[in-house]
Amino acid sequence: MNIKTDGIILRETMTGEQDRLVTVLTRSNGVIKAFVNGARNPKNKNVSSTGLLCYSDLYITKTQKGVYIIKEAIAKEVFFSLRDDITNLSLAQYFAELTYELSPREEDSSEFLSLILNSLYLLSKGRRSRKIIKSVIELRMLSIAGYMPEIAYCQNCGVYESDVMYFSHFTGELYCDLCKGTQKLTRLSLGTVSAMRHICLSDSDKIFNFKLPDEGLNALSQVTEKYLINITARKYKTLAFYKTMADD
Repeated sequence: MNIKTDGIILRETMTGEQDRLVTVLTRSNGVIKAFVNGARNPKNKNVSSTGLLCYSDLYITKTQKGVYIIKEAIAKEVFFSLRDDITNLSLAQYFAELTYELSPREEDSSEFLSLILNSLYLLSKGRRSRKIIKSVIELRMLSIAGYMPEIAYCQNCGVYESDVMYFSHFTGELYCDLCKGTQKLTRLSLGTVSAMRHICLSDSDKIFNFKLPDEGLNALSQVTEKYLINITARKYKTLAFYKTMADD
């Protein structure tokens, strides 16, 4: 079976003497693992277009045994500038790890692909702060994957907003000041709650278009990260490394 699609390389591993095994988020088939034959040959035209974080048009063969082989790859964007800043590169690698964790297999993944591409573009161009991009990709990717938090209103009384609201990173539920009870909840300003709603519910071309003061942005970054780690029930080595590098 032959597949023509586009995708971004999330992981790469050298296999044998000449070949490379890559993990790709493809638009049409979700996350797949595919071989790039002869990837150590500098004359191979597929070498640069199947490197880590490279976004390419892909021509793939799936063998009768279910093995994917990339026959041709034509680079569309390689995000070279990310490699000029170790902090940006480490955050980009976290995005790739998160995308691998949450994206589907063997089905259309257009929303996931667009999200990581837009995030990497903004990161590489410095168009948004790292914390905004990180929070957006964490919360929006969870929402696309079916884990959108219940943040439309207080889960007890139904009120839309109060000056201070409380969020459970265990259940993804929101509570007003009067209904918080004795649960272990995270206190959030209304501005941070509004930003979370914006990330989850806005059109994809608007999700990065918001501003918060530093205090609210810090709170947003912390709550989306905690919710993500709780929902996925795992730790991310790339996130831990990024946090050793970040100074913002």
